[in-house]
Amino acid sequence: MFGLQDGIVSTTGVVVGISTGVDNKAIIILAAFVAVTVEATSMAAGQYSSEKAVHQMDKTGKHTDSLIIGGIIMFFAYLLGGAFPILPIVFFPQEISRILAIISAFLGLFVIGYIKGQVVEHRPLRSAVELFIIGSIATIVGVIVGYFLRV
Repeated sequence: MFGLQDGIVSTTGVVVGISTGVDNKAIIILAAFVAVTVEATSMAAGQYSSEKAVHQMDKTGKHTDSLIIGGIIMFFAYLLGGAFPILPIVFFPQEISRILAIISAFLGLFVIGYIKGQVVEHRPLRSAVELFIIGSIATIVGVIVGYFLRV
C-alpha cells in the first residue's frame, strides 16, 4: 500500500511539475524514469533499514519476516505506482499527456484507497477520498514549482 501510494503521488508531482516547466518530451520521460527508479531504490533501502531496526529492537524474536523480501516488494510496488503517471506521458502527445497523467494518478489513488478501506473494513469511500486529496496536494505543488521555475 505504502509503495503504491508513494509511487503514484511522488511520481505524479515530478512528472506534472517537469512537464509544466519543460516542453521537451524526451527530457520529461528521462526525468520521470530517473526519478521513479531512484525513488523506488531509495524506498526499498528505507524499507530494509527500517525493518532491520525493528528486528534488532525486538528482543522477543517475534519479527521474523524477510528484510530482503520486504525491500523487493517495496521496490516493485513503488515502480508500479510510478507507472500510473508515466505511461500517459510516454504514449500520448504532450498536449494531453499531462492531463491524462493526472487523471490516471488520481484514479489509481482512488481505487487503491477504496481497496484499502475494503481490506481493513473501514469506510472505503473515505479512504479513497483521503488518498485522492493527498495526490492532489502533491500534484499542485509540482505544477506550482514547474510553472515558476520553467525553462
